[in-house]
Amino acid sequence: MIILVGASASGKTEVAKLLNILYGIKKVVTHTTRPIRKSETKDVDYHFVTQEEFLKLKAENYFVETTYYNGNYYGSSKDEISDSKVLIVDQSGLEAFLDLHNSHIVTFFLEANEKTRFERMLLRGDSIESANDRIAHDKINFSEKIKNKVDFVIDSEHLSLIDMTKKVFTLYVNHLKES
Repeated sequence: MIILVGASASGKTEVAKLLNILYGIKKVVTHTTRPIRKSETKDVDYHFVTQEEFLKLKAENYFVETTYYNGNYYGSSKDEISDSKVLIVDQSGLEAFLDLHNSHIVTFFLEANEKTRFERMLLRGDSIESANDRIAHDKINFSEKIKNKVDFVIDSEHLSLIDMTKKVFTLYVNHLKES
């Protein structure tokens, strides 16, 4: 399993999409209690569940990790762990997967400086206020220490999305061969 972690607009979502297109690596479908959006499909984008269902699954130790963000729960189930999957997590999610000590889980930190990430957010249509909020949030939630916890650090600022995706996949495959 490939785990991608990084601050907002570091390229995680686009790399995950390209891993699927180029190599057939499927995105982990996580659970959430937030309402489905018009552009989303149930059990493709997320497993949409009620808060009661989510908390029941959590009590049954169904998830590797859970988080509460913006009034909603999110969680990654143990059933989704597979060599043919990619998952985007925050720093606490990374910690939960590292605690599994599974050599088939390979972790990547995608990094880019604030200026680059801010420009990417504006290009994708985020408001200036939203971009500034995300940058401020990331300063709190992504410390430099994370680089020492992941298997690989990828410079997403100076690589194209295709090159970054190829690098992630190559490092992942080579890591599996060595484990």
